Amino acid sequence: MFGIYVHWPFCASKCPYCDFNSHVRDAVDHAAWRDAYIREINYYAMLAPGRTVTSIFFGGGTPSLMEPETVKVVIDQIEKSWPCDPDMEITLEANPTSVEAAKLKSFREAGVNRVSIGVQSLRDESLSFLGRKHDRNEALKSIDLAKENFERFSFDLMYARPQQKVSDWVQELEEAVNLSVGHLSLYQLTIEEGTPFHTWHARGDFMMPSEDLGGEFYEITQSILGAAGLPAYEISNHAKPGQESRHNLTYWRYTDYVGIGPGAHGRLTLNDDKVATRGHRVPEIWMERVMESGHGSHDHEVVTPEQRWMESLMMGMRLREGVPFARLESESGKSIDDILDPRKLKALSEEGLITLSGDDIKPTTAGMQRLNGVFRYLL
Repeated sequence: MFGIYVHWPFCASKCPYCDFNSHVRDAVDHAAWRDAYIREINYYAMLAPGRTVTSIFFGGGTPSLMEPETVKVVIDQIEKSWPCDPDMEITLEANPTSVEAAKLKSFREAGVNRVSIGVQSLRDESLSFLGRKHDRNEALKSIDLAKENFERFSFDLMYARPQQKVSDWVQELEEAVNLSVGHLSLYQLTIEEGTPFHTWHARGDFMMPSEDLGGEFYEITQSILGAAGLPAYEISNHAKPGQESRHNLTYWRYTDYVGIGPGAHGRLTLNDDKVATRGHRVPEIWMERVMESGHGSHDHEVVTPEQRWMESLMMGMRLREGVPFARLESESGKSIDDILDPRKLKALSEEGLITLSGDDIKPTTAGMQRLNGVFRYLL
């Protein structure tokens, strides 16, 4: 698997919970951005030639604010620069307020074959609290439009919101299951430093659910989605078999990917090294650097063998399928007994947090819920 992530850094407004690299600008020169994307794609194609691209993901920001022509130019340039899998997945993130039938059709004609819609809630009062610019009716309309234009699509919801009851979430979740066609992303709301929510929460403007209540939300989510045939294949992502996000599996399986655009990260195996790439976060500075040097990235950093196997473990253990020992051994250059303490593995297994075979390590449902604790103990 080899993926290309393309970051569109602009939003119509900044949500108070969001700590992503997104920016609000009065005007955007789409022609200049098309040129910049082409230049950076060419740079990475020269750096890592000959790979077969299996997925492209337009993330942000709000990529549905892009002009469809920009999306088409990026896809065309990627197809000119690398061999591409005939079944390549091309996903674009969209907000309900920036989605309408003509534009979705234009994105599909540009080459997009999957959309991911940032619904976040099906309740108007929660959408208002989350700072979203759409309401329930717009959310439902965007889902209908996605169904009309794409065979594969997903939408996001947040749970464990302030004052939310588990019984209310059950009703919302059952509605979401009926609206979905094969994939749902369900995230527990968290308070991130540097966001307005962090400030408001610190001064007591609202209270978050307790850790125990958050666990109850998580467990009922797993139960309902599992019974509906949408089991969790990753901590926050649920899908019918075969409907998993191929691009995100690229990250979680620790295979190579290119990051294009401001703040975009990448991991590339070059010769015998794996390097970490990272674009400058500020759009204007990234653009200047691309015009000057052909790319907007910081100096590449070599990922050490120890960092490689730890990253591989932490990404892979987010997946129900777990991590093959062969992957950890390949990234570290050591045997599995030299990098993971067999006594700790046995203890985690006896506690019901992981399962072990001779070939891999997998998280149990309880282990996925307590993954940070598993890592603290194991590492």
